[in-house]
Amino acid sequence: MDLHARTERLSQLLERRLDVRGADFETKLRRAGRLLPRHLRRDGAALVEAMHLSSHPKLGRQIDAQRLAKSADALEHYLHQVDPWDRRRAVLISVASSVLFSLLVVALLVAGMIAWRGLI
Repeated sequence: MDLHARTERLSQLLERRLDVRGADFETKLRRAGRLLPRHLRRDGAALVEAMHLSSHPKLGRQIDAQRLAKSADALEHYLHQVDPWDRRRAVLISVASSVLFSLLVVALLVAGMIAWRGLI
């Protein structure tokens, strides 16, 4: 499988699994940011650099195919393990808990103000 086909497959996985939008693999990888572990961001950056090098005839020979295959495999393996519904559920729980905590703090402040003014 060639480099461009592999990055296209990874691009589709980034979109499906991490809900990252973008025009190409490089954009999606940049937008994924901290959703990916650091070593996988480095592997993705190596793939992007190899894509740029492959477009040049002489520089394309400097590409280490084994390292790129290993990087692409690691990134693909990680993306297959990500559950998009679990991520969405975690975000929803996080937002709901912060809203509920804020409401609790406001309710306690209002009750404190009422008690302080002696209305209770």
